[in-house]
Amino acid sequence: MSAPPTAVNRPSLPLRLLRSPVGRILVFAVTLSALGFIAGRIYNGIGLPRGSLPFDQVTPLIEAFRLLPIVIAYWLLVRTIERRRIDELAPRKAIPHLALGLIGGAALFSLVVGALYALGVFVVDGVNHDVAWLGPILVTGVGAGVGEEIISRGVLFRIVEEGLGTWASLIISAAFFGGVHIWNPGATAWSAIAIALEAGLLFGLLYNVTRSLWLCMGVHAAWNMAQGPFYGIPVSGFEQHGLLASHMQGPEWLTGGAFGAEASVAALCICSMATAVCLAVAIRRGTLVPPPWRRVPQAPVV
Repeated sequence: MSAPPTAVNRPSLPLRLLRSPVGRILVFAVTLSALGFIAGRIYNGIGLPRGSLPFDQVTPLIEAFRLLPIVIAYWLLVRTIERRRIDELAPRKAIPHLALGLIGGAALFSLVVGALYALGVFVVDGVNHDVAWLGPILVTGVGAGVGEEIISRGVLFRIVEEGLGTWASLIISAAFFGGVHIWNPGATAWSAIAIALEAGLLFGLLYNVTRSLWLCMGVHAAWNMAQGPFYGIPVSGFEQHGLLASHMQGPEWLTGGAFGAEASVAALCICSMATAVCLAVAIRRGTLVPPPWRRVPQAPVV
């Protein structure tokens, strides 16, 4: 007769709490705060400029100090607490997924601009020949694409989905994503809702069907870079000096107001169609995670 299963290998209570969804999110937040404090002290110690800088004054070193705490905190979370490979950032996926994301993000925002142009809302006045590309691309592209996707999709969406299922995760992560943009220049309650619906839901479902942060980063980065450095439209409230000298005209519900095209109904409609496509793919592939009360219990391994 085989011996009954024992709980010898059962993790301790503190470890189970650390590995719970709430525990992992808290671990990431605390680790990020600690690493951010250390990075801030080093940043000030080597004499880099303090305060909020114009985009064109941001250098690769400055942006690295902003991003490294997020990247390292995520690496520590996955490798030490979750004890797994970081498959969502697997090196083999980097080039193809980033390329696909960059193309998709640029195309998606170009569809928005095309709709606004057809409606007479987006007007091109000329071409700027003195565009400072590096800083805006570092901030709106690399910074937002990497940092915001790790936090919003890699941590919040992924972990909440494990605990509560895809639908709850979409709502929570989208609300968080819209909420953090409420502090941006020109932001309103409507702009935060629009960001939550058009980007929060889209990027969440995009991660659900691909399980790739590279792809989400590419789409996010290309959307922002097309919007600001290329089309010259404010990015989430931050004014841009882009390749195209442009302006918006018409009602704020179409132009997006001071916040930019992300608060436009046109952007909301086009992104919602992309979200619907991702949802259809998720349903077809069966990637939607049910809430815990609807999951089939796994038989214990003996």
